[in-house]
Amino acid sequence: MTYTIKRTFAILFMAIFGSVLLYNCEPETDALGEQLFLNDAAQGEETSRDVIAYNIDNNDSIRSDASAMYEVYNSTRKAVLGAFTESQFGMQRASYFTQVRLPSYSPDFGANPVVDSVVLVVKPTYATDSLTTTTNEDYIYPDGNVAAKKVVNTYPVYKYGKAKINGAVPQFTIKVNEVGDFLNGQNDIAYSNTIYDAPLELGSKIFNGNVNSVTITKDSDASSLYTSSAVGIRIPLSAGFFQTKIVDKASSSDLKDASNFIRYFKGIKLSVVESDGYLFQFNPDDIEMIMYYKNDKTENGTTTRPQTTYKFTMGSANAHIGHYEYNRSTQFDNSVIGDKINGDARLFTQGMGGPSIGIKIPAATINELKQFYQNNKKAIIGARIRIYTDPSWNINYANYNNKYTKPIDFTIVQKDVDSNGKETTAFTTDLLNLSGSINFSPYKIYDIDKNPAYYDFTITKSLKDIVETGVDNTNKYFKIDLASFINTTSGSYAGYKYSNRAFSADRAVFIGNDPSNKNKIQLLVVHSKK
Repeated sequence: MTYTIKRTFAILFMAIFGSVLLYNCEPETDALGEQLFLNDAAQGEETSRDVIAYNIDNNDSIRSDASAMYEVYNSTRKAVLGAFTESQFGMQRASYFTQVRLPSYSPDFGANPVVDSVVLVVKPTYATDSLTTTTNEDYIYPDGNVAAKKVVNTYPVYKYGKAKINGAVPQFTIKVNEVGDFLNGQNDIAYSNTIYDAPLELGSKIFNGNVNSVTITKDSDASSLYTSSAVGIRIPLSAGFFQTKIVDKASSSDLKDASNFIRYFKGIKLSVVESDGYLFQFNPDDIEMIMYYKNDKTENGTTTRPQTTYKFTMGSANAHIGHYEYNRSTQFDNSVIGDKINGDARLFTQGMGGPSIGIKIPAATINELKQFYQNNKKAIIGARIRIYTDPSWNINYANYNNKYTKPIDFTIVQKDVDSNGKETTAFTTDLLNLSGSINFSPYKIYDIDKNPAYYDFTITKSLKDIVETGVDNTNKYFKIDLASFINTTSGSYAGYKYSNRAFSADRAVFIGNDPSNKNKIQLLVVHSKK
């Protein structure tokens, strides 16, 4: 009776999934739900085969406008700033461009307005649980020389790169420049290698890798003199520039409406001078630019000059563009070949427009699997591409932040090239059909804390369709990137086009088609008797 129930259950489950055979004895092949079958339902056997794996040169360019920076699931954007140099990939430096708008047009700054100061506040992601507090009980507040107490809360920014250079924590000179080229709008497409003119420097700050918040209170009554609007990097800008550019032009046509203003004051550029250190992320919609000014105010015959705060609009309505520069190492240039016939011995992949990995299953392998299926009556119940990190790459990262040494986020898509060379892209068949199944994962990570680590990418359904149902494989291949697919607010994938690759700082080197290496990339296939 027990045997009959088991067999009936297996037959019913197979009927639901059609030709997909779902029973297996290995938990690693449970991507199609095989783990629901009892262990004695079938026995599987695994074989390995070669694939052709090669580097895809993306010309160090990627779409990096406001839409590409958007994370749908939490309705925020991410931009990158900083620089990082290492022996395998060379130098990567990230800058950021954005527009500026006025909160209202034809502004009235009152009588005799004079700008005191202007500050740009950038708010990187930081470790909220790593707080250092310093207190100055003898602080003198400069506006009126008021005796006060100053409390500074300091947090380290999340970084990708080097914790130290020559024993010292890396510092950046962050510069703010006025943009000389029109940046179009928020919804326009922009690419990371586009060069925009930004000749005039508006301000700079030495950044030590930490952000802080500041609170200043009077000694006399503990009332607040100043509280910073947020935890961030406060960069002082030229008061004279804003006096001339904004305040003195308040009644001009340049400040009459948004269309005129974004052509008059085209935007700002954020960049770093240095070429080595780390990369860090921030939300561009959270940037603040605050102008402090004084004007005449007359009440009851008495004229005073109180300080007024004026905040420019820096948020979602503006263009946001990531700009990435590269100075590639000799090792990288000599390795990134893109050999689609024989494959590449080392596979380089990097976010923010760096290279991707292409993987093609050779026609000979497909024919061999078809013969195996037809002659031996053994169906595919599991298939995955296994790829190992290059141990020498990991050694080069020994002095960097260990949290970022090995990637954990990947995307994998299917590519199809027609007779005219035009490519179409889609989610893998496995992701399309099985993403809602219990225990399904498009990839799995192993030995992440060891050297090397390795990864298995699930292609069971994709391979079954080719081998068992005759889907043409002639011009198909898989593409792997270091990024995450972006989810909608409901938790489902927004689409194969939507990932965080435009602002992913990850990079890694893997073992490709190196016949001398036991850890060369492989196709692992699990069969079971039909």
